[in-house]
Parts: sequence; C-alpha cells; structure tokens
Amino acid sequence: MNDVTELLTELIQADSTPARGEAAAADVLARRFRRHGVECRVDHWDDNRANIIAHVKSAGVRPALLFVCHLDVVGAGDEPWTHPPFGAGEHNGRIYGRGAVDMKGPTAAAVAAICRTVDAQTPLAGDILFAATAGEETDSAGVLRFMQDYFGGQTTDDRRHRADDRSRRTQDNAILRPLPSVLRNLAGIVIPEPTGLAVVTAHRGLFWLRITTRGKAVHSSMAERGVNAIGSMKRVIDELERYRIEYPPHPQLGRATLSINTIAGGEAMNIVPERCTLGVDIRTLPGQDPETIRYDFERILAQLTARVPQFEAGLTVERRAGAMETDPACDFVQAFCAAVGVDLTNAIGFTTDAPHLAPLGAPIVIYGPGNPKLCHEVDEHIEIADLQHGAGLFQNVIRRVLA
Repeated sequence: MNDVTELLTELIQADSTPARGEAAAADVLARRFRRHGVECRVDHWDDNRANIIAHVKSAGVRPALLFVCHLDVVGAGDEPWTHPPFGAGEHNGRIYGRGAVDMKGPTAAAVAAICRTVDAQTPLAGDILFAATAGEETDSAGVLRFMQDYFGGQTTDDRRHRADDRSRRTQDNAILRPLPSVLRNLAGIVIPEPTGLAVVTAHRGLFWLRITTRGKAVHSSMAERGVNAIGSMKRVIDELERYRIEYPPHPQLGRATLSINTIAGGEAMNIVPERCTLGVDIRTLPGQDPETIRYDFERILAQLTARVPQFEAGLTVERRAGAMETDPACDFVQAFCAAVGVDLTNAIGFTTDAPHLAPLGAPIVIYGPGNPKLCHEVDEHIEIADLQHGAGLFQNVIRRVLA
C-alpha cells in the first residue's frame, strides 16, 4: 500500500460523521505530518470536534500557498452498502468508503504531496500552509473558527458559530503564532474538493430558509374549531411555486435556484396540526445579495397574513454561504493551470467553504481527484490511480507556485 492509499484508508476508518466528530480524523493527519517532520497543531473543542493546522516554513521571499480541506463527512444513510462505509475496502483498483471522494481522498492526495515535498527537501521560496476543518457539511464551524483564531477574519456567521473555550487557545504552539502574517501574504488558496481534476474558479452560494406556520390544535372531529398549520403551509407552497428569483443569470452557473426540500407537521391522525415547518434551499450567484430573497419571502408571508384569516407564519435563516468567483486570468490561476496541464476553468453548482476564506484576499481554486457525482452516494469510492495522479499534480502546483 502506498502513502496516499494508506492515509486515505486511515481517514475513512476514522469515522467523522456529525455523530462522531472530526477529532479522530484530525489525529490521523497529525500523526502523518509529524512522521514527516511537518509542524502542526490539532485544535480540539466540544469533546469530539477538531481542526488541524500545519505549516511548512521556507525562505519566505514569496507569498505562501494555503490548502484548505474539511474533515467531516455525511452519514452512511439507511441504504445498504456493498462495501462497509467505514471499512476503506480496496477492490478492483478502487478504495470504497464514506468520504473516499468527498473529501478524504483529495485531502490525502494534498497531504501526501506536502509530505513528499518535505521529504525531497525541495527548496521553497514561500511557505506551505494546510488547514483541515470541521463541519463543512453542516455549519462550517471549523473554517469560521480557523479564520477567527489565525486571521481575525469576520464573516456573517462568526458570532453564531464561534466556540467559547478561550482557555484552549492559550495552548497554541509557538510554531504557529506567525500564521497571521503569513495568511496576509498568500499567492493563492487551494480547496481539494473532488472535481475530476477540473480546475474550478466559481460556484454558487447557499441560503437556507425555514418557514414555520402556526395554527390551533383541536380534536379532528371538531376541525372547524381549529386552525390547520399544514393547510396554512399549503398556501405558502402555492406562493413559492409561483415565485421567481429576479437576478441575471451567470454565464457559467446559470440562474439562481430554489428548491423546497423538507416539510414537517402534525402530531397524530386525530389532532389538527398547530405547527408546520418548511425548509427551502436557495442557491445564489456571485454578486447576488440573498437578503433581497429574504425580503421577498417576508413580503409573501405578510401578504398572506393580510389576506387569509388566522394565517400566522415566521421566517428564519438556517444557514448562508456566499458564492465564489475567482478571475481565471489572474496570475495564480494561470500558474495553477500550467502546473496541472489544464487550459480551461470551470464552475460548479455545489458550495464549499471557499466564501468564508474571502477575507484573506487571495485567489481561490477548487481542484482535486475523484468523481463529484459520487459525493454522498452509497458505495462512494475513488480510483487509486486518480488518487496517485492527484498527489503528483499537487506536488507540481507546490513547485510551480513556491519553488
């Protein structure tokens, strides 16, 4: 077993679903970095949450290169797997397991490239920084914590997500204290999400809204005395099906989209429901202000309140992340494309932690091995050949940007 597949096997076996947390996966990476003499620190909080930050120092005459990955994975789901989701089984040149593609495979390739660069004693004119963070699939708590700890960056959700364990920060290793100055002088940022080795410079943002309708519960034999919250929600859904997001389409990403994805209401067959909730997933475009959509939703609810007797509803924002767009003609993207042998850049519909890194002011590229169509799928897997190829290409990027 080679260095990349061995590392990926250990990462998959370190189950980092929301129920288990990211600490075990962070420790796997810490052991690998330390084995190769790379300075690193694992930042633990809430018993099982963790980030890991590593730093390879250089002559310091060029700006640094930052890799940002995420440690968490989604759950295995209820559908049976042919290969155990956390067994990291190898079969027909593939490694199977939850996170093999999203994004433990690309992470393993990036870490292997960094360790190989260190082992080869490649002269570097700029530093290599690496961060793998918690919660990208849920709330981006890890990248927000990283930004607050090492950069002091402020994003929309910082105050909501920041942890309170200040005492833990006092144990920061002295080797990582120079990071704020290094982070202010970056050549670029690489996010090793699975893109099939396509260079991605733009993606949509997300804006999750939750609507709650409230009614009056009574026995269903006297339904006329109650107010049915599900019936009220039907009126909301009718309005949303007619609603169109007014914003010019993006040349690569197309139009902003809206999808009603969750609904819950009612307690029993013989009780008129007093509460119903609806989850709406909106995907936004670069430059778009999601607050205008929130205003539209509030206006729809206000009109229903004025028009429909006993209608009552509220709106909350569950999660938001901006869209991302990097100029494909900038020096960093051009150097990156040359290093990996790609002429054109692409856009993707899904969202990453990239927008939370915007305060760093550096160009961002999303790039990594693995078929993105396999993300969150049963029997998720990655080709070992792609994994090895990706590690080699990441080495090329390091040499091209920093050597």
